[in-house]
Formats: sequence, structure tokens, C-alpha cells
Amino acid sequence: MRKDEVRLNCGITIPVIGLGTYSSNNDRVATEKAVHLALKMGYRHFDTAKIYGSEGAVGNALRKAIEDQIIPREDVFLTSKLWSCDHHDPVSALKHTLRNLGMEYIDMYLVHWPIKLKPWACNAVPKEEDFEKQLDMETTWEGMQKCLDRGLCRCIGVSNFSTKKIEHLLDFASVPPAVNQVEMHPMWRQRKLREICGKHDIHVSGYSPLGGPGNAWGSTAVVKNPLINSIALKHKATPAQVALKWGLTRGASVIVKSFNPDRLRENKGSLDLKLDDEDLIEIEQLQERKIMRGDFLVNNTTSPYKTLEELWDYEI
Repeated sequence: MRKDEVRLNCGITIPVIGLGTYSSNNDRVATEKAVHLALKMGYRHFDTAKIYGSEGAVGNALRKAIEDQIIPREDVFLTSKLWSCDHHDPVSALKHTLRNLGMEYIDMYLVHWPIKLKPWACNAVPKEEDFEKQLDMETTWEGMQKCLDRGLCRCIGVSNFSTKKIEHLLDFASVPPAVNQVEMHPMWRQRKLREICGKHDIHVSGYSPLGGPGNAWGSTAVVKNPLINSIALKHKATPAQVALKWGLTRGASVIVKSFNPDRLRENKGSLDLKLDDEDLIEIEQLQERKIMRGDFLVNNTTSPYKTLEELWDYEI
């Protein structure tokens, strides 16, 4: 196993740095170019989702690289996600994703959020009438396991699940989740969640490992933090590299989102950075602040979550 991979409980390895492909303007050409460039730089994990609208572009770029023999399919790790309107039929949803990608299988299929919307309500931001009253995770997970049984994916997992929701899932899952993809960075460190996931051999994958700067909901608080900047200066590195390396030292993989060539190179460079114990101790003292809070999934009437505290089981 290479140093830039970790082994999952489902038996396969996941690259520790992945390229996220969500972008608000969803420019197909820019996405394809970024995937091609990332492949050249050594990226092997590509993260997409139905709701991102990037599956087609990601699939096109990867298929072309495979057809041109730049990379064999087995060297690519491809993740996509079940959107909340598809909980009633994960198998059909994944088949649709595979058609979008032009692929026979994906490596990882994640339940995107612990919320169920009505089958016709496939919007990124649900309306009040779109919510189902209950999640019914047992039925959803049964569908996810069928995806696995049918060879449509190699592993299944979840995203945005609290420790309580992970433990509830483990009560009935025949196949445990291989991954929990959550927001994680030096200012939202997920200590409790990492401990619980570690205990059950569930890999934590960190999205927005830089705090999501550049996204409408994101923040520059991480990369502009004075401590992160002083650690970067000390090691002749960049603040982004320090934030990414912090996540990697905690055993997580990180999903970085940049289509800029210099940033792509810079993010990959975090693998070569070494943080010392003093750096890690200082980062642990930073005040925590969750950036992607999920307000769009909370309301007083139809959502099963009336408050953000309920959505995150008071881990916020």
C-alpha cells in the first residue's frame, strides 16, 4: 500500500487526497479540464454527487483518460452520493449516476445527508413541502447494500452523519459504512466523531478541509487564521498546506476543491509537509466553528429536524 492511501473496512484503498467537483456555476468544460490536469498531477480520487451536476463532466474526463491509456480504471477512485430524494430507491439512483458517468461501477457510494425528501423533490435546497416526516434509514441502507450486492459500487458509506446517527446505523447494518464524509478542518476538528468512527473502523473523509473559501456558504476563517499562518511561515509552507496536513495527520483523507493549477499543485504538496507536536497541540486550542451547518434542512413544520441541534444531535 502506498503512503498516500489508506485501507478501508471493505478491503479496498482510498487515496488520502481527493478532488471535489462541486462548483456553483457548474462549468462542464472547466470541470473536465480540472480532472485532466489533476490526473496529470497524480490525483486519483474524484468526488462528485448527483446534486453537484458534475457527474457527466467527471465521467467524460475520466473515460477519455482511460481510453487514451493515461490511466487504467482500477487506479481511479470515484465517489458519488445518493441525494435525499432518492432514498426510496438507491439502486435506481445509482444506475442513473452510472449512466451520467458512463461507468460500469463506482468505488464509493455515500448517503449524502441523513434526510429523506419526496421522490419528485430533487432540489439542492428543499421547499417546506418536500420533506418526508421520517428518515427510515433501515430501508435506505437496505437499498445501499443492494447496490453493493449488484456490483454497482465497491463500497458504501455515509456523509454528514453525527456519532449518534453512526451508532444507530450500526445497530442494524449488515454491512457497516466504510466512510463518513464530513466537514473537518483545524477549526472544526470532529474529535468525538473521529473517536467513534475509529472504534468501528469507519474512515473519516474531510470535506471543506480549508473551510470552503470560494463557496457561497464557505469561509476564509481557516486559511486566514493567524496561528495557521504562523505555522505555515515556520515550515515555509502555505496556510492551505498546513490545514490539509493537519487533517492527514489525524488519519482522515481530505477532499479539496480547486480547479486552479497552482492550487491543485499546492494542495498535493501538503503530503510532503511535516508538522511537529507543538503545531498540533496549538491547533487543538483553536476555537471551533462549524461552517456548513445545514440550515436548509431545518424547519419548524415539515422537517424531522426542527433545529440545527437536532440535525447534528447536539454535536454543534
